[in-house]
Amino acid sequence: MPMNNEGKYGHLIMQECILPERLAKPEVVEQYEKFGKRIHWVDNNNIPGAFQMNTSWYKKPNREFSVPGKGVMAPHAHDCAEILGFYGSDPEHPEELNGEIEFHIDGEKHIFTKSTMVFLPAGLPHCPLVINRADRPIFHYSVLMAETYSYLDPVTGEPIAKD
Repeated sequence: MPMNNEGKYGHLIMQECILPERLAKPEVVEQYEKFGKRIHWVDNNNIPGAFQMNTSWYKKPNREFSVPGKGVMAPHAHDCAEILGFYGSDPEHPEELNGEIEFHIDGEKHIFTKSTMVFLPAGLPHCPLVINRADRPIFHYSVLMAETYSYLDPVTGEPIAKD
């Protein structure tokens, strides 16, 4: 019986967090880990043929660690659809976020205090994403129906970052 990454289909299994080069820089990891912990990042770079998905635990508010207008926290869009999820970690009350997430969609501010899933059609500007409160860890995921994670300036449509 094959274990983990062995065998015919082992290459389709991920158990380590393999970040894109721009996110794996020590200063970027250190900044992110002030409020969260990435679990996995999968895309065509680390599992050929995969679409992009990443998962994290949010542990603390991030407002004080965020640089306004910088990085993925800045308003941006994608050239394909994206689904985001935010889930509380209380198994007795999974509908409760046990925290507060502020999320902007095309400039419109939304406050999440319940476990939430968001569908963002291609081209729809979104962010910033601000963790105002995390009473318990919040599980977060992002699924982008593309081979790699890239985002566009919502005004010009020009690429900001691409993995």
